[in-house]
Amino acid sequence: MNAIPLWASIPAAVLLVLSGLLTLTGSLGLLKFKDFYSRIHAPTMGTTLGAAGVLLASMLVSSALAERVVLHEILIGLFLIITPPITTSLLMQAALHRDGRGKV
Repeated sequence: MNAIPLWASIPAAVLLVLSGLLTLTGSLGLLKFKDFYSRIHAPTMGTTLGAAGVLLASMLVSSALAERVVLHEILIGLFLIITPPITTSLLMQAALHRDGRGKV
């Protein structure tokens, strides 16, 4: 098994720690905010940015170990950028409909 070079392991470790903190911050938004409409934004942004940091760290380490540029994680990142806004929009529409504030 190949050892991860120091030039790749330090930035990857920093990215992973920052990603964990972003995800934790987004999750704490669930506890801080009181109603559904306030709660829906914080976890979406926190987990999306946290996952992006993990994907960047994965790209860095994979590229260092393969000794070539590895870009497979970009496809995962595209799905992470596309799906949360759609899911959030559908959840908000369902909540508005449930509360009687939606379109008739």
